[in-house]
Amino acid sequence: LDAVSDRDFILETLSAGAICAMHLSRFAEEMVIWCSQQFGFAQFTDAFSTGSSIMPQKRNPDAAELVRAKVGRIAGAFQGLVIVMKGLPLSYGKDMQEDKEAVFDAADNVALAVAAAAGMVRDLKFNKDRMAADASRGFSTATDLADWLVRVLGMPFRKAHHVTGSLVAMAEAKGCELEGLTIADMREVDPAITEDVYSVLGVENSVTSRTSYGGTAPDNVRAQAKDARRRFLD
Repeated sequence: LDAVSDRDFILETLSAGAICAMHLSRFAEEMVIWCSQQFGFAQFTDAFSTGSSIMPQKRNPDAAELVRAKVGRIAGAFQGLVIVMKGLPLSYGKDMQEDKEAVFDAADNVALAVAAAAGMVRDLKFNKDRMAADASRGFSTATDLADWLVRVLGMPFRKAHHVTGSLVAMAEAKGCELEGLTIADMREVDPAITEDVYSVLGVENSVTSRTSYGGTAPDNVRAQAKDARRRFLD
């Protein structure tokens, strides 16, 4: 019965395609946001964007928007075949011919979406200065400061949280980021703070300080990227 009635191999293929398309859709949405004027983190090349029919200066992120939309079609193919199969008896029925159109169309569209996403990544122009400046805003290293107070000074986290909050308030009042505070400023909040605190303040220091497995230090990231490429090629 199972041999003639089962279509799990197609359902599993469609499920994998739908999951892949979902991730590509989220990536495409992120790229649309990053390339918007408000964010300005990146810019699509002409190969993956089109001009507006009325606004000469505008770049429409057509490729990303089409990739974003593909998940509806691909996930719809999966759900559609599930509905076809759900009420069938444990035998072969002509209903199952519906699987061909679903799997062929989904496979074509997953391949198209992957190719488009790969091209977008390859051709994207990143505004590193804008990204670095934005990453530095909003006291983004406050957690690093609290962590340093716990690790280096042995401060209970509850107190470290309070001290960090006080330092953030001081920086807000002075119109600077945490690394803009002097050591004298910091010692007004807690006299135990030392010059070593600056080793974790600032985005670059914060990223570089995370050297444990899976951390954000550049050498760690390069090693993980190298390992990911090796596993993909294997």
